[in-house]
Amino acid sequence: MSDQIKHECGVVLIRLLKPLSYYKKKYGSASYGLNKLYLMMEKQHNRGQEGAGLACVKINAKPGTEYIFRQRALGNTAIQECFANVGKEIEQARKDAAGAGNEEVNNEGLEYDLPYIGEVYIGHLRYSTTGRSGMSYVHPFLRRNNWRNRNLCLAGNFNITNEKELFASMVQGQGQHPRSDADTFLILEQMGALLDENHSDLYRKFKKEGLKGEQLNAKIEDNIDVEGIISEASRQWDGGFCIVGATGSGESFVFRDRWGIRPCFYYIDDEVVIAASERAAIQTAMNVKYEKVQVLQPGEAITIHKDGKYNISCLVKPDNPRPCSFERIYFSRGSDADIYNERKMLGRLLTPQILKARPDLDHTVFSFIPNTAEVAFFGMLEGLNEHLDGVKLKQLKELYSHPSGKGAAGDSIAEKIQEILSHKVRSEKLAIKDIKMRTFIAEGSTRNDMAAHVYDITYNSITPGVDSIAVIDDSIVRGTTLKQSIINILSRLEPQEIVIISSSPQIRYPDCYGIDMSRMGEFIAFNAAVALLKERGMEKVLDQVYSQCKEAEKHPIEEYVCTSSSSKDLFTGKKRKITPWIENYVKGIYAPFTDEEISAKIAQMVTPEGLGCKVKVLFQSIANLHKACPENNGDWYFSGDYPTPGGTRTAIQAYINYYEGNPYKRGYSR
Repeated sequence: MSDQIKHECGVVLIRLLKPLSYYKKKYGSASYGLNKLYLMMEKQHNRGQEGAGLACVKINAKPGTEYIFRQRALGNTAIQECFANVGKEIEQARKDAAGAGNEEVNNEGLEYDLPYIGEVYIGHLRYSTTGRSGMSYVHPFLRRNNWRNRNLCLAGNFNITNEKELFASMVQGQGQHPRSDADTFLILEQMGALLDENHSDLYRKFKKEGLKGEQLNAKIEDNIDVEGIISEASRQWDGGFCIVGATGSGESFVFRDRWGIRPCFYYIDDEVVIAASERAAIQTAMNVKYEKVQVLQPGEAITIHKDGKYNISCLVKPDNPRPCSFERIYFSRGSDADIYNERKMLGRLLTPQILKARPDLDHTVFSFIPNTAEVAFFGMLEGLNEHLDGVKLKQLKELYSHPSGKGAAGDSIAEKIQEILSHKVRSEKLAIKDIKMRTFIAEGSTRNDMAAHVYDITYNSITPGVDSIAVIDDSIVRGTTLKQSIINILSRLEPQEIVIISSSPQIRYPDCYGIDMSRMGEFIAFNAAVALLKERGMEKVLDQVYSQCKEAEKHPIEEYVCTSSSSKDLFTGKKRKITPWIENYVKGIYAPFTDEEISAKIAQMVTPEGLGCKVKVLFQSIANLHKACPENNGDWYFSGDYPTPGGTRTAIQAYINYYEGNPYKRGYSR
């Protein structure tokens, strides 16, 4: 992606199923789980570079000793910082134990008493999608209590779009006093309150039976209903999420939203249960084959009891699952086998559009915007080569069907065959993503000029004035980098024409489910549609849509239309009243125009002033997107069809913000 955007986080849950002595004996270290956590987090580093955190729970810790350990850090080196601090704490604990005469620890025997050596591990990589930053927003979040099983550690890849309603429910409905209105805090406290309630009920029940002390505590821990807590709490959540967590007594879990918006994969054997945001990370860390890693289905949870017994169950009925397609196009690592093939297919399916725009393959050089569009580029080349093979086959058949056995100009068959076979799809690595430019010493226009050189070109790679260039990108959000850098740099090769190809459709609407793409003013497709409305004297459309959105703003979230709308209320499950539902009125901005008209306007907008060649921009169709990624049909940022009411409300709020002069305020900001 040439325009960088912040996107969803990454999570890891590791639950060791054997005693720590087992891993010490088999793998030579009681740090087996900690080592796997580090590898899993590094393999998902692409998912969050603003911060990272980890937590460890010791299940069999003695009273008076710590049993939950946590590390968090900020910045793109947060993973290394967290684990370096863990290493220091372990080493210091080892020295302290040695100084106290504990030979067992001093001789690196059974290291169970060292910090961060436990049975449950949680890891998190953070990208802020709400604009809130600082250590207090870095996961895992921790809720402490003197009762082990009332401690709650939580981390997630999510964004909740109805946090306003959740906050009101907790304050007005339950009388709580949350210390923040951020969705992570609210979920932590909401689940924590349910955990407290469950614990209190069990305490009263078993105390009446005459239990007390450690026996009472053990009985409570054995009967905590984690599945019920997750099920009850999540029924109120509107958004996309994959949440992992653990109690202080070792009850651990991973839960995926009922729409399947955010991804989650898991692997289980007799030694470990692992869940993560990406399949390839699990495959690499555990050295297992593709088929061994499963997809956690929408609404499903894995819960692991403190004794190691686990259960996989559907806690909330799936509601028209709409897994995020942007995961497949860009965000997830392309080393996943399915994602790799889907990205290739995205490139291949663009072949007809490309040939329509550039039928002269002999004088077109194909390339890609590094680095994430490379796989789609391979698919594009396969599609073009397949087309060219068909053309060659047709020409050869015509040649051999000629009565004289010669070409039309009397050339020999061998020469004609050689001429036919000489036609090839031409490809070069035209654009090079240079080292990250340091612009902190530059100011004003000088800074912009420096930033424009993030990309460079391979000089003398085309014939100036004769060849044209066609480069594929995985998506186009703002178009800023295209205009300020890529197109200008490519024009130095002096092509006849530059064709920019997007392997994804036009991004028209905000995201609100964990991707920081929530403002109308940042989408070039939206700005192109607005420009067309103004050029054609249709400004009234802007006013009409605004009036509709302002009216919609008065309505509760339950009345907003989504692709999972039914006769039942999304949150209560009760039959809903007949009412005119609130639609995504922002679609009206695009309604007067064809996709081709908007693409042409985008091409005009990204063309730098004074450029010496023509520029075209091609986009993938939504239909072909679904062909390439059949299992990930979430396309709301392209189509405007949101899977939850909160998504529709976000789009409407984003347009209101734009119209009222706040184009870069997030659509779900409160």
